[in-house]
Amino acid sequence: MSDMHLVPNILGNDLTIEVMKKGYGRGLVEAGKRNSNVVAASSDVVSSTGTDAFSNEFPDRFIEVGIAEQNLVTVGAGLAAMGKVPFVAAYAAFSPGRNWEQIKTTICINDRPVKLVSTHVALSDAPDGATHQMLEDIALMRVLPNMTVIAPCDSVEASKATIAMAEYNHPVYMRIARDDTAIITTGETPFEIGKAYVYLEGESITILATGRMTYRAMLAADLLLKDGVKAEVVHVPTVKPLDRDTILKSAIKTGAVITAEEGQVIGGLGGAVAELLSENHPVPLKRIGVKDQIGQSGQPDDLFKHYGLTPNHIRLAAHEILGNK
Repeated sequence: MSDMHLVPNILGNDLTIEVMKKGYGRGLVEAGKRNSNVVAASSDVVSSTGTDAFSNEFPDRFIEVGIAEQNLVTVGAGLAAMGKVPFVAAYAAFSPGRNWEQIKTTICINDRPVKLVSTHVALSDAPDGATHQMLEDIALMRVLPNMTVIAPCDSVEASKATIAMAEYNHPVYMRIARDDTAIITTGETPFEIGKAYVYLEGESITILATGRMTYRAMLAADLLLKDGVKAEVVHVPTVKPLDRDTILKSAIKTGAVITAEEGQVIGGLGGAVAELLSENHPVPLKRIGVKDQIGQSGQPDDLFKHYGLTPNHIRLAAHEILGNK
């Protein structure tokens, strides 16, 4: 284990769980205390996104735009143009799912430092099915010029990311899950926009994971260790810009890479890493994630099994690469 100050019982069954929106709410309140220009807006989902923590603390700095996600981001762009630091929150299915063009034209073209926070991402919105499971948001947002893309692994990191976003003078998109998520980091675990972190040192293969898949990558590494394979786990909370140095250093060290994400591998972390490695240091690569499929209703655990996102799926992918290698 590297010195990342992770929770001591990370491989145990008694991890604390918490919805990520709680961490976002705490971070937003702290950012608001540090900077009076921090404001927030919601599209009629204030409690569902965790924004209620801020609206209760700073009611005069909160705007409810109603069910109007396109208006939500343009209001954010206007606030940013006037010197405010706006956080705009909505369900990912509708932001960026419905308002991508407004994000591009009013935020990215003008490089306005709007902070877009989207909840209910990917399979965390399991019961609501395909219409509400935003699996494509990483691809949609990382293609936009000037946009930074963040996927925290738990509520503790979501809080840190929110505070960092408030101090970052460019557009940022952060995706957070709907349901309870295991807390694997602590207050001392480092976080910096644009940085990736080696959570577990290894030598046989690199597992690059983002969001909630980092915890599953750690569990997969434990399974692999029992098989005699020492995997290196690198947490990638910032999907754009990628931490080129950390990722390439690990890929050069191990000679094989797996990416793991809760979303489409096309254009997601898997796509970003494939681009980086193919241009700089080609190595065998397997991408764990949703593979050009539509979401469907079900229980979260069942959907993770269906789409091949479990620790054992990562383990099997590692053995396939190492066997071919």
